[in-house]
Amino acid sequence: MPKIISFENVSKIYPNRSIALDSVSFDIEKGEFISLAGKSGAGKSTILKLLIAEEKPTKGRVVFSGIELNKISTREMPILRRRIGMVFQDYKLLTGKTAHENVAYAMEVAGMPDSDIKRDVAQVLELVGLSDRRNNFPTALSGGEKQRVAIARALVQRPEVMVADEPTGNLDPINTWEIIKLLMKINELGTTVILATHDKEIVDTLERRVIILDKGRVIKDEEKGKYIIT
Repeated sequence: MPKIISFENVSKIYPNRSIALDSVSFDIEKGEFISLAGKSGAGKSTILKLLIAEEKPTKGRVVFSGIELNKISTREMPILRRRIGMVFQDYKLLTGKTAHENVAYAMEVAGMPDSDIKRDVAQVLELVGLSDRRNNFPTALSGGEKQRVAIARALVQRPEVMVADEPTGNLDPINTWEIIKLLMKINELGTTVILATHDKEIVDTLERRVIILDKGRVIKDEEKGKYIIT
């Protein structure tokens, strides 16, 4: 499979001289499901920020689908964000909008026709199992349901890559596994999935490729890995 993401000797040093990433290199192939694992502060979130061009590397190159993200213009940013769907631990839903409206909003901002919005939002809400909750506001949804809306919102743009930053951090074990199963289903449909997590049980149960970070460095990259830091 062709590679879709490359980190080439990437370092990120913040103005206070803290080193978030130190000479990190790895490739991700189209269609992979990867766990980025490590303790809080290991560098997982920095990798994700570089990938959506929210941050730029101090050294090295980040390449997505042939595009060097170091050099992307502000004008090109919205197009990149449609190609890379992002899901966060705290959902980031608009509280004044229903589940349907939260998902539709992403398409409205992109200027999509109403007919496409109606069709696509209904499809993704069905995929995440929330068709019957479409008219509920976030305050009337459980944590697991809020995260499903967030996933639907990222998915409605048909991204090539889905990035999930600690998406189960606020969820109980049952909802955690429902979200992980949903991410696996999305991956099976052809989307590359990058899951950032510090949850050993998730990584060990998935038995997929895992990249383990510690203090900004890649200390392990295994095809069917376990979360082990020696």
